[in-house]
Amino acid sequence: MVVAGSLLAITATPYLAFLALYAWLRPSGSPADKQEWEPGVSIVLPTYNEEAIVETKLDDLLGIDYPMEKVELVVVDSSTDDTRDIVREHFADLDDPKLVLLEEDDRSGVARAVNRAMDAVSSEVVFRTDCDSKLGSDVLREAVANLSDGRVGAVTGQQTDVLGESQVEQDYRDIIARLQALESHLDSTFICHGPCFAFRRSSFQAITPDSLADDTEIGLNARRAGDRVIMDPKLRFVESGVSGFSQRRARKDRRAMGLIQLLVRNRDVLGGLGQYGRIVLPFNWWFMIVSPWLSVLTAVTATAAAVSVFGTAGMIVPLILVAFFWLGQRDTLGPVQPLYAVADSQVSLLVAQLRLAFSDVTGMWDVDRESRKVFK
Repeated sequence: MVVAGSLLAITATPYLAFLALYAWLRPSGSPADKQEWEPGVSIVLPTYNEEAIVETKLDDLLGIDYPMEKVELVVVDSSTDDTRDIVREHFADLDDPKLVLLEEDDRSGVARAVNRAMDAVSSEVVFRTDCDSKLGSDVLREAVANLSDGRVGAVTGQQTDVLGESQVEQDYRDIIARLQALESHLDSTFICHGPCFAFRRSSFQAITPDSLADDTEIGLNARRAGDRVIMDPKLRFVESGVSGFSQRRARKDRRAMGLIQLLVRNRDVLGGLGQYGRIVLPFNWWFMIVSPWLSVLTAVTATAAAVSVFGTAGMIVPLILVAFFWLGQRDTLGPVQPLYAVADSQVSLLVAQLRLAFSDVTGMWDVDRESRKVFK
């Protein structure tokens, strides 16, 4: 039991340190020196078989409060359905924003699509988004206000709601938002959200073709180049989510794979680039790579210790864990429900490490059709 308690203490200490630092700094808002600014903006939208939701997304973009004569929409489409025809028809009678439709014969993944889009953009500011998301009407104004600060090369937003009534996903997103707020005020945030992410064109470096986290890689490259990367909660977006354990796995595991992939490939940054390399990345390494294994080791050690002391009655330990996960995925843990969001993320991170180690990474994945239904 002493060993299990020690492992639990080691696993929990960085999280407690994060909570203490958050309580001490109480970060809020954006750390940027925001000014009014109205540059040209290129919106980059990769699409693949989005005919069911692309029109809703285009209406969402056209409803943004920003001079449309200063906006261009760059769509990179590799669909086999009617997505590109819907896009063309939607813009047939519109002069603004300008539409740049890049058609691909074969699907090559989001990273390659974004790289191709960046060869076509003409604006000083680039805004990256996805079809299966909705944006706040002031998102571009807030984005460029952050980028008016010469120290800031990229800014991401906060997910304010989860379509699909998933408390698990909402709790997880709330925790990530607090982490991003703290990281942004310390130096720069690590995770960037593809549905709502703006950056200077000059800060962009080509994304690795097999990248599973193109958005976060853009941010990491910007920080490598000396720019800050921050989260501003005034950049609001909405995405879908479900609470069912098996329904969440593919999407969350894929995202986890992308983040771990980037951490490992950029391990040389540890210890450098100010607080980013000394605090932000080490905590993400702990949370995403070390902590999942320690959590499993703690559970196994606690079970073994309980069985050795209490015999078969010691099996109550794994039964409690099973009950915790069963109730958590049903959003029925009450005040401790947020703890399940952390535990659930640890499962994804562990699975992601195993998949990265034992399977091929192509930069492509199956489209999450189930979650897209809420956008129709």
